[in-house]
Amino acid sequence: MTDQAGHADPTVANVDEPSLSKEELVDALNDDLRSELQSIAQYVQHVAMITGPEYTSTVDELKVHINQEVAHAAALAEQVAFLGGTPATDAREVPAFVDSRQALQSDLDLEVEQLDRYRDRVRQAGDLGLIDVAEALRPLLTQTQEHVRDLQSALGR
Repeated sequence: MTDQAGHADPTVANVDEPSLSKEELVDALNDDLRSELQSIAQYVQHVAMITGPEYTSTVDELKVHINQEVAHAAALAEQVAFLGGTPATDAREVPAFVDSRQALQSDLDLEVEQLDRYRDRVRQAGDLGLIDVAEALRPLLTQTQEHVRDLQSALGR
């Protein structure tokens, strides 16, 4: 769904995705958890390595993102366990650091991917009648949209 300006509503899922079984949802949530663990590691690296006075406020914002990503990972792990699964503990690989601008682009790419995944997850949980799970995931969706906007702004978009 889009607003009058043609912007996608971050709370509406991609309705073209097929419904999942409960077990497939657990697997997908664990993949989301691995992505969040990657975000944590990636942000920690980028906070340490991004340099230059033009990035001072951006680095401060990334420090806030780290704590939010930890909360996202915890929320995902809780939902996996609630659904009878075992939360993943392995992070996806963090891309090699090239330079400050590319690091921020990598962060943006990852956040956009996560946003799309959370849209799908909220819809899939709802399709399975797991309304409590869908509601637990909504704050991740909203906060990830804020991360996307922060990173777009940092990159001058």
